[in-house]
Amino acid sequence: MTWTFTNDLDEYLATAGAAVAARPAENTLLLTIAETLRQRGSDAYGEGAPRFGWWRGADGGVDGALVWTPPHAVMVGAVPAEAVAPLAEACGIFGSPAVSAERETAEALAAEWRRAGVAATTVVEQRLYRLAELTPPVPAPPGRARVATAADRELLVDWVNAFRRDTGQPAPGAGRAVDDRVSYGGLTLWEHEGTPVSMAGVSRPAAGTVRVAPVYTPPEQRGRGYAAAVTAAVSGAALDAGAEEVLLFTDLANPTSNGVYQRIGYRPVADRVEITVAG
Repeated sequence: MTWTFTNDLDEYLATAGAAVAARPAENTLLLTIAETLRQRGSDAYGEGAPRFGWWRGADGGVDGALVWTPPHAVMVGAVPAEAVAPLAEACGIFGSPAVSAERETAEALAAEWRRAGVAATTVVEQRLYRLAELTPPVPAPPGRARVATAADRELLVDWVNAFRRDTGQPAPGAGRAVDDRVSYGGLTLWEHEGTPVSMAGVSRPAAGTVRVAPVYTPPEQRGRGYAAAVTAAVSGAALDAGAEEVLLFTDLANPTSNGVYQRIGYRPVADRVEITVAG
């Protein structure tokens, strides 16, 4: 039983891709990150070289994986309990200051680090939701949804940057991210009287799933139901396009967004925790 690491995306996909795809909800971040790297290149998330890893169980089969795109946190997928202690040691070797994993795994990692005298602090708690039965808001807010185009690029870049600032994410690369999303119809605007008032994105399909993100409404337009309406619109479009599951994450510190998504049909799957480590 051991972790194996590589900087080669093709090797990772060939070795661990099927195992990761077999649990698409739990591994949604790994799936979409790998697909983005495949489509946009190794610098899609920053200048640091991506790193990939997989865990082989006692039977020799792959039973867990991770993806790291510096300067972001190491993204750990579904892994068995016996993989946690070796993973704690490996993450120390990486030198990454943050790790994101399902709550049970994150708490076990934190316990391993604390036993080794390493400080571990929770910085973000998220909840993964799965769309059950889509229930668009009634009454709907005024306006309509439309797929964003290249003509909207300046506004989209501004909004993606604002979303990243609001959520504490590294900011570089918004333009490339927008161009990529627009190329496959992955950003939708809600318009009122011809003016965009909210935005929702959706990832490329991966293992039959898509994930809604980002969702952003400018502060002056909030509280009017636009975010719920545009999220319902992109969710319905994803189902119509053949997605088997539609997923999204919320910040557990934001009760408003958690309530909004549940009202339009999303149901909790699991919590995900990001922790920072420091020696």
